Amino acid sequence: MSISRDIPRTRFEGSAPILSVTDMSASLHFYVDVLGFRNADWGSDAFTGVNRDAAGIYLCRGGQGSPGTWAWVGVEDVQALYEEYRASGAKIRHAPRNYPWALEMHVEDPDGHVLRFGSEPLADRPFDAWAD
Repeated sequence: MSISRDIPRTRFEGSAPILSVTDMSASLHFYVDVLGFRNADWGSDAFTGVNRDAAGIYLCRGGQGSPGTWAWVGVEDVQALYEEYRASGAKIRHAPRNYPWALEMHVEDPDGHVLRFGSEPLADRPFDAWAD
């Protein structure tokens, strides 16, 4: 069944994954001090949001998801982000690889969630084979 063209469509404003964490202080250290996000002013030890520019992620202690969730985060320049995260000590699962959909790298958080950071693919480089 498709949506009727007679019904006005509501504009989506964005989305943000909710990741389950076991230790909020360890997760906040990782997202704020290692990845450069900012913790929400309203956050608590049970639930908070972290943002970096227009990207947001919710963190929920002990619920709303399972460890090992994967989330996509679009960025301006993944190669520059790779250098930033190498210097900050992030756990990089794989360095930037050139895929048809993006130049992409993977970072793992303390609960085993994988953040797939990607920017525009490189037109002057062949595409890599997918590997997780």
